[in-house]
Amino acid sequence: MVLCVPWFVRFITLDFAQAITLFPFVFLRQPSDKANQRLINHEQIHLRQQLELLVIPFYLLYFTEYLFHRMQGLGHYASYCAISFEQEAFKNEHQLNYLASRPLFAFARYWKRQL
Repeated sequence: MVLCVPWFVRFITLDFAQAITLFPFVFLRQPSDKANQRLINHEQIHLRQQLELLVIPFYLLYFTEYLFHRMQGLGHYASYCAISFEQEAFKNEHQLNYLASRPLFAFARYWKRQL
């Protein structure tokens, strides 16, 4: 379910992101983003990732990866981009049929790139 709740997105992401996915919802910052197929696809990829990991482990891994990259000296944005879940979503957000053929746990392919 896609909802437009600008204050929530700004608060949770510290005014960083256009959207945030908290299973089973996608929260958008702007009503016009509902028409942004790339953004919606990106967030739907995160929904699939969250579902595969039964939600809570997704968030634990997500923040662990972020902190790992921060401790390696990367800045906020670089650490965010280095998260395996984000790498998969960014790489495939333009392929609007990606989820139809996406293998289970596809985000794991991006872990190798970090080590």
